[in-house]
Amino acid sequence: MRQKMAFYLEDIETTVGRTINLVILGLILLSSAIFVIETYPISDDIIPIFKAIDLGIMIIFTLEYCLRLWCAEDRLKFLFSFFSLIDLMAIIPLFLGIVDTRFLRILRWFRILRLIRLWSFEVAIFQISTADGVIFARIFLTLYSIVFIYSGLIYLVEHEANQAGLENFFDALYFSIVTMTTVGFGDITPLSEGGRILTLLMIITGVTTIPWQVGDLVKQLVKTANRVTIVCTKCGLSLHEEDANYCKICGTKLM
Repeated sequence: MRQKMAFYLEDIETTVGRTINLVILGLILLSSAIFVIETYPISDDIIPIFKAIDLGIMIIFTLEYCLRLWCAEDRLKFLFSFFSLIDLMAIIPLFLGIVDTRFLRILRWFRILRLIRLWSFEVAIFQISTADGVIFARIFLTLYSIVFIYSGLIYLVEHEANQAGLENFFDALYFSIVTMTTVGFGDITPLSEGGRILTLLMIITGVTTIPWQVGDLVKQLVKTANRVTIVCTKCGLSLHEEDANYCKICGTKLM
């Protein structure tokens, strides 16, 4: 039973495994959407509904974490693995939510990092088969996760001290993109110490991560541009270098 459950939690090929991972992805996006909506003026009647949905999502994440822990062959290794720590940070507010501290409110934003676990799932769902498509999907998910997390963090940390500058999530998103791309218009300036620290982290992340990701895409595009379509009669590989005489996968002589 444990082996079967562990298989479906990681599987993306079967209907059951793909459904489980699709539900997880949907809950991540729903949780993020709820927070974004809450940054805008909404009816008091809707707030309890959002809180109930958010609590339900937290409970599901907690059950999933417990299932992964139960299915793990080496539970100690699982507890200290990168993705396990991310999952744990995502569910901590469920147990300590009665304590209204800024630190715990920030922890809930680590849920979005769970998207990293589903990179291969995204590739399978959208039927991405080319190397360029895989790299583009990875770049999109990386940038989306980073920008979304920083936007949420800067809003939570800076909103109370700078309500005029960061009135809603869109303002935080605008500030994050402008800062991470080092454009820096200066129309929104962080006032709190935490906001300034986050801004420095945004700049460091922007000047290191974005060029690295875009560089991978450019290198792949250059490699693809230098290939020609010659279909291997044995393995079916269609793209080879212009001067290739043999297939680089199976070694069959190319016609």
